[in-house]
Amino acid sequence: MQKLTDAIKHLIIINVILFVAPMLLKMDLTNIFALHFPKNEHFGVWQYITHMFMHGSPMHLIFNMYGLWAFGTPLEQMWGKKKFLFFYFSAGIGAGIIYTLVNYYQFNGIYEQLVGFGLSASDIQNILSTGSYNESLISLTNEEMTEFYSLYHTPAVGASGAIYGVLVAFGIAFPNAKLALIFFPVPIAAKYFIPLMIVGDLFFGVTKYSIGNVAHFAHIGGAIIGFIIAWYWKKDQFKFN
Repeated sequence: MQKLTDAIKHLIIINVILFVAPMLLKMDLTNIFALHFPKNEHFGVWQYITHMFMHGSPMHLIFNMYGLWAFGTPLEQMWGKKKFLFFYFSAGIGAGIIYTLVNYYQFNGIYEQLVGFGLSASDIQNILSTGSYNESLISLTNEEMTEFYSLYHTPAVGASGAIYGVLVAFGIAFPNAKLALIFFPVPIAAKYFIPLMIVGDLFFGVTKYSIGNVAHFAHIGGAIIGFIIAWYWKKDQFKFN
């Protein structure tokens, strides 16, 4: 079993505390710490950091913390605490920004269509506030309107974006390490396993066939940022003391 390194130990502790404490104290920190859509009244810039420490369920927390420990430990041992933390937060924040940009693009596309139907800004805001609208005035499907409402109201939580960055960095540093999927327990080299996971996220994100409420583009965003930083460091173009 791998030794629990310093940065990862503290990240896991903070994540567990912020999951357990609100339940024990009967507090809901979602509106403060979860990452909201920029037009939502609960949005705050700090949420690009705080959402990384919020999780929706025990299994969500366990899977992310396992990934952080399993793939992050070799990286912290190789890079050191400061460099690993810089990488981790960069990947997590980058994931949140890319996720927001994709959501904004999707939201704005539907918003412009509603404007084209003759709705004013106040009319659209009323739809977002109440969730009700006159179907005879809007030539959009219920699925499209549900997506519009969901993009505005549904916050993102979890360290998954940062974990995907860690996963990609692990694959770059240890491309021949053997990994196995739970539903396909045959060991696969990291250089094949990790791209397969990212392609899967891209497929589910684009096609909307996702099972459950998964922020696929946050995963992809974290993977992109993680790849850029890890590849740059591998080329020894950046020194971090």
